[in-house]
Amino acid sequence: MTYCLGLSLAEGLVFASDSRTNAGVDYVTTYSKMHVFTPGSDRLFVILSAGNLATTQETINHIRRDLDYPDGGVNLANVRYLFEAAEYVGRISLEVQKSHGAALQSSGVSGATTLLLGGQIAGQPHGLMLIYPQGNYITASQETPYLQIGESKYGKPALDRISNYHMPLDQAARLCLVSLDATTRSNITVGPPFEVATYQKDTLTLGCRCKFEESDPFLKQLRETWNQGIKNAFYAMPPLDLAHKEQQQLQLHQQQIQQLQQSVQQSSDPIMPTGSCCVLR
Repeated sequence: MTYCLGLSLAEGLVFASDSRTNAGVDYVTTYSKMHVFTPGSDRLFVILSAGNLATTQETINHIRRDLDYPDGGVNLANVRYLFEAAEYVGRISLEVQKSHGAALQSSGVSGATTLLLGGQIAGQPHGLMLIYPQGNYITASQETPYLQIGESKYGKPALDRISNYHMPLDQAARLCLVSLDATTRSNITVGPPFEVATYQKDTLTLGCRCKFEESDPFLKQLRETWNQGIKNAFYAMPPLDLAHKEQQQLQLHQQQIQQLQQSVQQSSDPIMPTGSCCVLR
């Protein structure tokens, strides 16, 4: 398993990924999940991958081959829009999965891979897309500026609470590291080295691409600061008086019982039919 995420912001894009790949508890290796393509001076693409490593590597190899030996077909050098790049990458990924699907299925192995594609083509807006194993895709939006693939659930809470479309790239990069570190704390299949890259819109080149090892001083400081901040926030919460809470609930329960009794009493009272009269003798 792995964990990758990207943010599409007003200023540009941020990409982040772990580097751990495992095929069981006794076989853990390290591979970069971040692939950068600059097939021309007018375009830049970054692909993050999660899923079957062999499928991912073959997909990336096919993309590179199409750039090195163009045959007149679609490739990253001639697509006109980012969504065309997503359609092309999704098609290559699906073809690779289908070519090995029967053999993998007979062995009980999933060949599925999920990809994040981000970048920009000159004259077009920058963007970020999630490409599913089936080849279709979704796009990040201002309302939901981040996309995740792989082991995403543990790193999602910080993104939900903090990320926003107008946050600076450096803050978004720190948030990505927090999200990655939170995931490693809860899932051993995700781990350093972490890779983080930022892209300032319209520059058509990465601003930085940094690697953070487990022993990196900044990563250690970030982890300690985040953990201590969470603890401080917890201890600053208002106290919970359980005895008082129990008394409130008891009073509410008694009020509900009284209201129910009154309702039953009212429904059982005799009602004089409208328009009738009674003669006493």
